[in-house]
Amino acid sequence: MLYEYKLNTDAENLTEITAMVREALVKSGMREGTCLIYCPHTTAGITINENADPDVVRDMLLGLAKAFPDRPEFRHAEGNSSAHLKASCVGSSATVIIDGGRLLLGTWQGIYFCEFDGPRSRRFYVQITGK
Repeated sequence: MLYEYKLNTDAENLTEITAMVREALVKSGMREGTCLIYCPHTTAGITINENADPDVVRDMLLGLAKAFPDRPEFRHAEGNSSAHLKASCVGSSATVIIDGGRLLLGTWQGIYFCEFDGPRSRRFYVQITGK
């Protein structure tokens, strides 16, 4: 079963989407299987990380900015090469096991939509497979 969600994002941020993914799981009625979360954008991504301390998001964005700064020698005409690099590093999808009708996430884990070139209107997909 495939579900589409839409987001309006900030300039650069990680938005927790765990509740939306859980909503898709409940709608699907699946008890066992896998959940794929996919982002179809080249300057955004999906990741799983800590959701208890908001400083983790801040630190992740800071680390990515230091690892992939804007550089004058970039040639991409849109001027967002660093956003493309960050998105490639983070990845466009995450997979979570479904067990007993629940996402098998760790105690402190959340699922995040990663915006690196906003603000924008974005979408992501949740595909639930199993039984």
